[in-house]
Amino acid sequence: MSVAKHPIALAMFGLAMPWSAVIGATVIDPDLQAAMQSGADVAFIAQFSERVDLSVFPGQGQGGGMQLAALLWALRNLADESQGSAVELLKAGGATRIIELWSINALAATASPDLVRDLATLPEIERIKLDATLAAPSPEPTASAPSEWNLEAVQVPAVWGQGLTGAGSVVAGMDTGVDASHPDLVGRWRAGSNSWFDPNGEHPTPYDRSGHGTGTMSVAVGGDAGGTSIGVAPGAKWIAVKIFNDAGVAALSGIHQGFQWLLDPDGNPGTADIPDVVNNSWGFANQVGECILEFQSDLEVLKAVGIAVVFAAGNQGSLGSVSPANNPDGFGVGAVDSTLKVTWTSGIGPSPCDGRIFPEVVAPGVGIRAADLGRGYQSVSGTSFAAPHVAGAIALLRQAHPDASVAALEQALKAGATDIGSAGADNTAGHGLLNLPVALDLLGTLPPPGPVCTDVDGDAFFAEADCGTPVDCNDLDPAINPAACDIKGDGIDQDCDGVDRRSGKACPTAGGGTGGGKGKNK
Repeated sequence: MSVAKHPIALAMFGLAMPWSAVIGATVIDPDLQAAMQSGADVAFIAQFSERVDLSVFPGQGQGGGMQLAALLWALRNLADESQGSAVELLKAGGATRIIELWSINALAATASPDLVRDLATLPEIERIKLDATLAAPSPEPTASAPSEWNLEAVQVPAVWGQGLTGAGSVVAGMDTGVDASHPDLVGRWRAGSNSWFDPNGEHPTPYDRSGHGTGTMSVAVGGDAGGTSIGVAPGAKWIAVKIFNDAGVAALSGIHQGFQWLLDPDGNPGTADIPDVVNNSWGFANQVGECILEFQSDLEVLKAVGIAVVFAAGNQGSLGSVSPANNPDGFGVGAVDSTLKVTWTSGIGPSPCDGRIFPEVVAPGVGIRAADLGRGYQSVSGTSFAAPHVAGAIALLRQAHPDASVAALEQALKAGATDIGSAGADNTAGHGLLNLPVALDLLGTLPPPGPVCTDVDGDAFFAEADCGTPVDCNDLDPAINPAACDIKGDGIDQDCDGVDRRSGKACPTAGGGTGGGKGKNK
């Protein structure tokens, strides 16, 4: 799990440079500026400043049909309205691979450095960054442990005994793909064009070259064709996004496309075909201990429509956690061995993004029997294989409580976990070892969780409603909040009132652009 990095080089500008070019340069990230120095076409992602207010669409269950359709239409409409000029400019300039990322109001493309600079001068563009790549994780073979020990450890058979196998639930995987011909997975693929997506365009039907995605999916929903049960929710169906190409590389834009596809797999907002949960056994492994918010907006939208999101905590041990697992809307899962001790390689907290306990919970992740390519099996280790235990658990919980919100599911999983190691929640085992029967009991009895209140950019305004402050319309930028001074005519709504100010006094030059409402004459 790694990300390709480019050397950072800051361009130097003479006083004679046009003012529009200076503005554009501040929009372009340093790593993209460095890549542009060669003069060759570059792959990039352009983020637009306008956002849909997700608090208007509170995630309950799976969005409730009409609510889901309304949010999807709102996201698409905003992207269409925001991106018209940019798309026209890119097409006229000969850009290629133009991809609309409507779910987060961004677009990806490949273009010349000059065209990127022109794009950066558009007032509706907030940021342009390099479309970097991640390397695919690979299975880590280990000596075999007793078969099914992992399912017994989290008490899956006790839940099966209550008639819950995940029937009616759908588990998605974002990974290297899935071998749909494996006996433990073949009958569990939902099938159809709304059940497989390859943003790299290499395979129109399920395929996996490395076996990593096949293994993770089998832990979540695999059957017992090999003589032992290997999946947590064998009655659930699976769908998948092959974010990593056959060379083992995933572009950031392809991952954004994958998350976007999950919101509307068949391209019809009126059809309820979204998954209950998506498992992500990958991350920015070479930037351990850092808070990378590249996919935070994607996670917010997924959870707003009722899709739970699970991430592997990472295998860097005491070095810390990885993103996106440590993001405010991530749900990181660490690993224990067959003695139920947290492995020394399991990523630990606290989260560098918001200081919360990390991981959320732990699950078996050493010597796990999983499906391999063809008809075989593999014994594997790592948090990659701990995470799908939780994804499968959510499928079971959703069968019992189909209308449960993502917040309620996460609350039950954490409150129901068995405390291990140090007393109480800690930054090694999180809230404890996944305990399915207790989580199931609590899901129907716990009071509704209070509002999730996140302030990622530290400007003292929360991104959610009901948190005691006006809603921060961009929680990734401290200069944008309800108390900020809205700079006239720059195409950005700094004070979150829905419009860009066109008249009145100029914003004060001191105080960082936040004047507690001063200078907001409209």
